[in-house]
Amino acid sequence: MLYPFVFEPIYKSTIWGGNRLSQFKQLPRPMFGVGESWELSQVEGDVSVLANGEMKGCTLADLLERYPEEILGKKVYARYGKQFPLLFKFIDAKRDLSVQVHPDDEMAHRHYGPQANGKTEMWYVVKAEPYAALIAGFTRNISTVEYQYLMRQQRIEEVLRRFKVQAGDVFYIPPGLVHSIGGGILLLEIQQSSDYTYRMYDYNRLDAHGKPRELHTELAAEALDYRFHSDVKKAYDFEKDYQADLVDGQYFRSTLLRLQRGQTCLRNKKADDSFVVYNCLQGTISLSCAADGSENTLQISQGTTVLIPAALTEYIHFHPHQDALLMETSCVSN
Repeated sequence: MLYPFVFEPIYKSTIWGGNRLSQFKQLPRPMFGVGESWELSQVEGDVSVLANGEMKGCTLADLLERYPEEILGKKVYARYGKQFPLLFKFIDAKRDLSVQVHPDDEMAHRHYGPQANGKTEMWYVVKAEPYAALIAGFTRNISTVEYQYLMRQQRIEEVLRRFKVQAGDVFYIPPGLVHSIGGGILLLEIQQSSDYTYRMYDYNRLDAHGKPRELHTELAAEALDYRFHSDVKKAYDFEKDYQADLVDGQYFRSTLLRLQRGQTCLRNKKADDSFVVYNCLQGTISLSCAADGSENTLQISQGTTVLIPAALTEYIHFHPHQDALLMETSCVSN
């Protein structure tokens, strides 16, 4: 029998990571130098393991082998097969990440094979220090010749577009868009299931062994979109006082839910014909979903990620015990 799935986080130590993930997730012990928490993944070598219920200990791949349509939805299964198409992360940047870019599907297919995905992603800023800023795009259109010149002169920062950020800001990062998460930012990243990243510039930093980190100059130049993009930061408003549509893109659709203590909320996502993922960004909530007369209830709190199988998305009921924020994401399969 299917039920709401919670998976063991996969923690990643990085040279730029901090200690706020353990605070945000309210873990009993602090973690230092941890930059990422992979919440839901089927990336090769980093496949999520189920942490709750009757099938605890099964991998996401195991579950999709047994219940592909029931978990993914018919249309998603038809498009992606038994591969989970999205990747969910919390990222804690104590220091700036490298300036980087990701490939699109066509480039990923060309370099890594027909099953490879490009990397479209969105960011939701959960917490930010007063000084925090990030890079998303160029300040203007540039040519490939100018780009190569600026890279040789180590002056690429002159044309990078910086944004001061605060909690609640949303950015949409398509393939080809130069970007970097700045120090002092904790965010949720939702993306295609892909781990292809090309470093363009890394501030001349050294790794743990005292060596410069690898740059991917030629691949980055091939992947880059050299045009100015005006719409990378997404404005949004709450409709009906509790929901705000953030992204409705080619690969996923994300909505922010703002719930008040004691305010019940019923979501029917059956029409999406997709699984639904909820990331709890604030508060504690009881979540119930039902199918065939059977109801499953789960309590989630800040930092928890839940996967609702497509077969259970007709009735999703929330009862917040505190004021709460939830990110709701489904897969786009057309």
